[in-house]
Amino acid sequence: MIERIVDFFGDERHAIRRRRLFYLVLVLIVVADFLVSREHAEYLWERLPGWSAVYGFGSCVLLIFVSKFLGHQGGLMRREDYYD
Repeated sequence: MIERIVDFFGDERHAIRRRRLFYLVLVLIVVADFLVSREHAEYLWERLPGWSAVYGFGSCVLLIFVSKFLGHQGGLMRREDYYD
């Protein structure tokens, strides 16, 4: 069982089926977000369908860019053979 799952996610033969599955899950999540009750939202943007997904995606992208900037420009990253 676990071997079939690993093969599905790791093998290039299943790339098209895997991509279709991910797109289907994404569409189901977006559709489900329109069905959620928003009666108790405090702020205007919390009432927008998909706000949490957009906010989470933007936060992840910002976190990646900030960490890359600190690693490369901030001097936190070292050469591969730094300790040799």
